[in-house]
Amino acid sequence: MTTQKPTKVMALYNKVTRLPFGNKIFSVMVARMAPYFGTIKPLITELRPHRCECLIKKRHAVHNHIKTVHVIAICNGLEMAMGVMAEASIPHHLRWIPKGMNLDYTAKAGSDIRCVAQVNPEQWVPGDLMVPVTAYDSNGIVVVKGEIKLWISEKPQR
Repeated sequence: MTTQKPTKVMALYNKVTRLPFGNKIFSVMVARMAPYFGTIKPLITELRPHRCECLIKKRHAVHNHIKTVHVIAICNGLEMAMGVMAEASIPHHLRWIPKGMNLDYTAKAGSDIRCVAQVNPEQWVPGDLMVPVTAYDSNGIVVVKGEIKLWISEKPQR
């Protein structure tokens, strides 16, 4: 088995997270690349090939009318975890684009939320890739579970 060179995102994560507050710096950098993610003030707490975890703090700006974390904020966190995982993992000759999302809201989100996206390395092949995503509250209870569908294709030859 050959090991591939780290992607640009994985190399950046490895470099920046050596610094004090490195996870926070990296998370801000990612949110600047995709500004909409900044609305949830995410914190990437773990990134390795094929897995990413992102934390959303429970705060007023992400509350719904019953003062729990709004499910759309959680969806943003799940999409961020998936996107960062994909950028850190995809083989260099492939590219990805999201095609859809199918989620179940399984419990109230009354605390900070941990969003997780994970796939197996052998899943990176052209075609549809269903990425399992799960959001947990601070007690480990699943509050949102589902999958994000990606379209994986070969990069055009230059």
